Amino acid sequence: MSLLRIHRLVRVLPAIRLPRCAVRSFHATVVGRYNYDRDIYGFRTPRVFEMPDYTNEEKQNRNAQANLVRLVHMYRVHGHRVANLDPLGLTPADHVFQLDPTRYGLSEGTYTLQGILHMDKQQASLKEIMTHLRNVYCGRIGFEFTHIPNLSERKWFATLVESDPVKPLTDEDKKRIFELLTKSEVFDHFMAKRFPQVKRYGLEGAESMMIVLDALFKEANYAGIRDIVLCMPHRGRLNLLTDLLKYNPTALFHKVKGNAEFPDDVPGCGDVLSHLATSVDLSYGAKDPVHVSMLHNPSHLEAANPVALGKARAKQMYLYESGSETDCYIGDRVMCIQMHGDAAFCGQGVVTETLGLANLPHFTAGGSVHVIVNNQIGYTTPAMNARSSYYSSDVAKMISCPVIHVNGDFPEDVARATAIAFEYRNKFRKDVIIDLIAYRRMGHNELDEPAFTQPSMYANIRGRKSVPRLYEEKLMNDKVLGDKQEIETLRTKYFEHLDRHLENSYSFTPTADTLKGKWSGMTIPRQVISAPQTGVDVEVLREVGQKSVQTPSGTVVHPRIQKYHVDTRLRKLDDGKGLDWATGEALAFGSLLLEGFPVRISGQDVGRGTFSQRHVMLVDQNSERTTIPLNTLSSSKLEIANSSLSEFAVMGFEYGMSIETPRQLCIWEAQFGDFFNGAQIVVDTFLGSGETKWLRQSGLVLLLPHGLEGGGPEHSSARVERFLQLCDEGFDGPTENVNMHVANPTTPAQYFHLLRRQLHWPYRKPLIIATPKSLLRHPLATSTLADMAPGTTFQPVLPDPTAVNPKRVVFVCGRIYYDLIKERAQRGLEGAVALVRVEEVCPVPWSELRGVVDGYNGVTDWYWLQEEPQNQGAYTFIEPRLNHVLPNGHSLKYHGRPPSPVPATGIGKRYKAEQERVIKGVFDGL
Repeated sequence: MSLLRIHRLVRVLPAIRLPRCAVRSFHATVVGRYNYDRDIYGFRTPRVFEMPDYTNEEKQNRNAQANLVRLVHMYRVHGHRVANLDPLGLTPADHVFQLDPTRYGLSEGTYTLQGILHMDKQQASLKEIMTHLRNVYCGRIGFEFTHIPNLSERKWFATLVESDPVKPLTDEDKKRIFELLTKSEVFDHFMAKRFPQVKRYGLEGAESMMIVLDALFKEANYAGIRDIVLCMPHRGRLNLLTDLLKYNPTALFHKVKGNAEFPDDVPGCGDVLSHLATSVDLSYGAKDPVHVSMLHNPSHLEAANPVALGKARAKQMYLYESGSETDCYIGDRVMCIQMHGDAAFCGQGVVTETLGLANLPHFTAGGSVHVIVNNQIGYTTPAMNARSSYYSSDVAKMISCPVIHVNGDFPEDVARATAIAFEYRNKFRKDVIIDLIAYRRMGHNELDEPAFTQPSMYANIRGRKSVPRLYEEKLMNDKVLGDKQEIETLRTKYFEHLDRHLENSYSFTPTADTLKGKWSGMTIPRQVISAPQTGVDVEVLREVGQKSVQTPSGTVVHPRIQKYHVDTRLRKLDDGKGLDWATGEALAFGSLLLEGFPVRISGQDVGRGTFSQRHVMLVDQNSERTTIPLNTLSSSKLEIANSSLSEFAVMGFEYGMSIETPRQLCIWEAQFGDFFNGAQIVVDTFLGSGETKWLRQSGLVLLLPHGLEGGGPEHSSARVERFLQLCDEGFDGPTENVNMHVANPTTPAQYFHLLRRQLHWPYRKPLIIATPKSLLRHPLATSTLADMAPGTTFQPVLPDPTAVNPKRVVFVCGRIYYDLIKERAQRGLEGAVALVRVEEVCPVPWSELRGVVDGYNGVTDWYWLQEEPQNQGAYTFIEPRLNHVLPNGHSLKYHGRPPSPVPATGIGKRYKAEQERVIKGVFDGL
């Protein structure tokens, strides 16, 4: 039975469940989308419910009582503006004239309610109607739902909140609420007493957050949800961990005292107290427990939210792929809960980006429950300076989701608001917002003095009883709780319980919570591991290549794609040579699918490719039906996730996918490499450091189109230097567990091997690939099937086969190699200058570089050449390391552009002059 014992009227409301192939005709954005996506792997028709239209009798009554219809509608629209939502009473009361019945010519009398208002009677007086409307819409819960464009959703919501009486909770329900509130308060008092100098970001003032989460966990458990993915910032995190999520307080106190959260022999730097995470099975009495996974979070507020969304979707997709849940909707078995602060929710752009993913075909997780723990302040910034909107939640209206505001001083109302939010999410599989309006008793942290900047607010707060104490008084008055001594005993026992764990922490030895479940079989590299063999039988490759452009009978492919992509690929596959970049990629994808590894590539325009090179999905020119030919190969599938115009949220989403799916190739591709820095926070706080902080490996691949080709400052560079700066490779020798791999391959075969290698390592590391633009169709940048055959693998260094006894050795990275060999040939210097390609910069290929250097005796000129400016590209990373490899007395010389504040000039003539100097100058003097 529900915690709230709410009469679940919505479960018997008339509804129409459309077949899976049906289209939601009421959704404005659906035009053209479902025909485009319904046969594509990863797309599943959303769950759809439709309320029946008004009956003829209801329509007649609505016409006859039009003024009453207007009044009821105004309460639905504006009632929340006069609701009792602010526990501090600081918000000035609005005078909403639209709620005055005399404005609509209404007077005392009896009104028929059919089709207008939901009450427990068919007729009511104006006084009864007004009382009901005020109780529903102007109490301690405020509803915003009339902005939802879908009539069925609006009718459903109004029916629920108007028909559902506020039924009393059982005494056991109330005691449960009291226990959660009290334990949270005792925990904060314990931490303040035992660790007064620790920033714990307590929950004092917003203890009702515990009620929200307990109700969500319970409702989810009874609804058959197996997994909950939870992300939250610092506020109240430790309270939640040690109580509802059963995190061992001994381990927590061990960490508080400055110790590591994992054993000393595990490589890692750890993270701060407020970033701890856990996962736990919780049972509320349903048949099976619900598994709750709280994600680690960085200090960058809201950055973890798209990660949680991606992880939740990955869990749901895994159920499909494993065959255990093939006939369910997205969100039936997995739910995402996203916690927010009020200032961050309206202030951080990633919130908007993540909301934008909520209903997209390849990103939806079936509806997230968003909980804003609204302290009415951000650090020291009051609401009037923190947002331009009425509520902090207003940004969420962009996705037309309902918002439920609730006064955090009233835990029973909080529980009811939560149950309503869950019902909506579970019915429509769409996002919903709970705006828990509370306050922060202490400063931003416990060492801060908030009265410096908010004296009036904190005079109010310090004169108030706490939420647990207020609720205690209520339950005492209602005779639910016994004498005062019994209550104090509860507090004392919990305090003593925490004290025992504190004592145990002095002898506590942590364990490493990593590489379990789906990650079993993966390892933490303790030594440099040889690259796996990634070649594939030639006939298998040929078949994969043919299948990659094979469409169903009758499909009308665009004639240019047919001529230049399909026919050309088939011809070159028959020849076994001249294979271009897109073919190498398709062969990597297809061969991995055959081996049982699913593949997902996400980003803007990834189905076609920014440069019209990929065409891994083909669109019928008549019907616009889309096919992904590679998905005919195997039960493992390729998911093409064309994304919204977002970098931060989408890369974060894909990182979330990657930490849940170690045996899937997860790829995010930038439209141009320059644009990845919109997601710099994801790179810095998750991708580059997630393993060392949290022991969470990720195999996410970033494809970043890179190359100075006249595109100007923002269409030239993947900022390779920024990734290399994050890499922890040593300066004088190999590092056994380098955190990221960074590569700049120059042939399709090398790219093929890189992608395949990613899933054949016994561990997972992020792979950053600077991918080409002009090389996609370059006649020299091709490979043969033999280059990908058994016995072949990725080569981190490609020596120069033409220069046997050169006078000068030039190390080069990336596409400029092809410009250099052309210039060298024109000068006839093939024997005098060796052009050595460094295909992978990190991990530094120490042994391969030594092999090259040892093979060139008597060379005095050792150069690093790059087209990027000197302060960018790979030079500053490779120079001190390559100097360790060069013969004694020699050091690496630089040849390239001088330092620059931008990657490239936007002046065409200047670009050409610079490029000519870089290409020709390295051969001068020979």
